[in-house]
Amino acid sequence: MASDPHTLERLRRSLQIRKVEWYEKRMFGGDCFMVDDKMCFGTYKGGIMFRVDPGAGEELSQRPHVSMMMQAGHVMPGFMQAEPEAYDRDEDLDFWIDQCLAYNPKAQASKKKKK
Repeated sequence: MASDPHTLERLRRSLQIRKVEWYEKRMFGGDCFMVDDKMCFGTYKGGIMFRVDPGAGEELSQRPHVSMMMQAGHVMPGFMQAEPEAYDRDEDLDFWIDQCLAYNPKAQASKKKKK
């Protein structure tokens, strides 16, 4: 599914306002925003996937239109899936971006594949 251009622009603008360096990478069928070579958030299945502190996942999943991500029937700790209603308002998107950026320094980077 193609990423919504309006959502992508909102995500880019959010990082620009915060003066965060990032790059974009196609992953999980969407556009991921990489901060310090770690996946921070990205578009996913018509919504946004947010990488947050795994210890906060249970609490954050109680927010409307948000759930913990599942893979092969297992919870992916620290990864939240949000429907557009969860971040329609700028204040809500800011909340999620702040959660992701707060966790990013603690997040483990993926191992680089050897060529």
